[in-house]
Amino acid sequence: MARPLAHPRNRRLRALAVPLGLALTATTGFLGTLPDAAGAAPQDSGPLLSYVVNTAPGHATVDKVEQAIVRAGGKVITAHERIGVIVAHSANPRFAATLRTVAGVQSAGATRTAPLKQSGTTDFGKPQRLTAAQLAAAERTAKAKGEEPLEPLQWDIRAIKADRAAKVNPGSPKVTVAVIDTGVDDTHPDLKPNFSARQSANCVGGVPDTSPGAWRPYDPVGDAHGTHVAGTIAAARNGIGVTGVAPGVKVSAIKVSEPKTSFFYAESVVCAFVFAADHGVQVTNNSYYVDPWMFNCKDDADQAAIIDAVGRAAKYAQDKGVVNVAAAGNANSDLGADKLTDASSPNDSTPVSRALSPKTCWDVPTQLPGTVTVAATGSHGLKSGYSNYGLGQIDVAAPGGDAKQVPELPAKNGNVLSTIPGGDWAFYAGTSMASPHVAGVAALLKSTHPKASPQEIQWLLKEQADNPGCPAGDATCTGTPQVNSHFGYGIVNALKAVK
Repeated sequence: MARPLAHPRNRRLRALAVPLGLALTATTGFLGTLPDAAGAAPQDSGPLLSYVVNTAPGHATVDKVEQAIVRAGGKVITAHERIGVIVAHSANPRFAATLRTVAGVQSAGATRTAPLKQSGTTDFGKPQRLTAAQLAAAERTAKAKGEEPLEPLQWDIRAIKADRAAKVNPGSPKVTVAVIDTGVDDTHPDLKPNFSARQSANCVGGVPDTSPGAWRPYDPVGDAHGTHVAGTIAAARNGIGVTGVAPGVKVSAIKVSEPKTSFFYAESVVCAFVFAADHGVQVTNNSYYVDPWMFNCKDDADQAAIIDAVGRAAKYAQDKGVVNVAAAGNANSDLGADKLTDASSPNDSTPVSRALSPKTCWDVPTQLPGTVTVAATGSHGLKSGYSNYGLGQIDVAAPGGDAKQVPELPAKNGNVLSTIPGGDWAFYAGTSMASPHVAGVAALLKSTHPKASPQEIQWLLKEQADNPGCPAGDATCTGTPQVNSHFGYGIVNALKAVK
């Protein structure tokens, strides 16, 4: 779900928003969920881990490397031959080092630092459900204005003019946004009309499962993050609940968070990007960071392999016309700084404090080339207190919520209202909530300009954004009135997208 908020970045605070209640921290899983590695000698036994092995694309090279994987005591789980990424499991502690010496292998590394085990999530606050009084006040206002029943509580929709955009063009059903997340409850009455099952799957472990319902959350309460994100993007204007930024487009679910722990590992994310690209998705929303490292450093062999594998998959999607949108993270960190301190990684074993440079240590997939990186704002148009920022790092901004910025609306709640499993709605906050607003606007742009490339869509997002400029006296905001560290090119504008 969403990453921890502000400095609670205790765990995966990065791209996840900090749902005012869910900061979805990555998930690990259970040791018993992994098949036994074949061929490892008893004296070489260690923790059973998952690895990505990256090679030159193509069947011949991949086949030879697969044979080497078995000889090294590994088991091939899946191979993405077109991008040269192999997912393998092994209990051989020398597995990655051995594979790096094999001809054709360009990088190889573990995607985790400990055997799979149950782990809790780190939330920022709690999800806030609607009270009876808020519901009644919203419904009275909505009836008078001809809006969706809970739309008066959605200050975020008005902030980017999505309410006005819907009257011009609500988006095309030929455009699909894939929510790469904890799963989506497609039975929710606000999501069912726009849900695309044929473009949905469970990618946990690296192999897509498209059986009916496989994309739904493991835990309707603990894994509500993806459903909340989906509602912000494309909740239908159907006289029920809320509305999405692009209520006429389709939304699909690609589940990548592991059961019980909600960790997002590289093999699952690679699967998600490839699946989205191969199933005609136009936009992906990524409100998470790849565990267990908040930042993956290129001078570490394991972390470099994660950057390589996920980067290849993201580029594969972009090359097939997909716009990838990602949350900037919730640590209130300057991603443009020379140095940062990360004390939360690896989050699946024992974190260690390390000084790093965000120029060479990347938040994945947020800082991958071609990704639209999104900062969060509150109802007053200021950067949310928890949101990461950085000159040259943030592309655009969008509403993510901030409890200290309270709107003049019936709910008096500064967080973002959207769908959650079980046919309900709740307020969350975080860059996880900002990213789907941008994904929704990107879907509107794709609806208006169906032949536009991902690069052209990103350019339009920036060109049409409204930049409020740096707040007076805020030294953390640097740059110009047109492009700065808090908002990038500005807050996205849905109305301009459809005109």
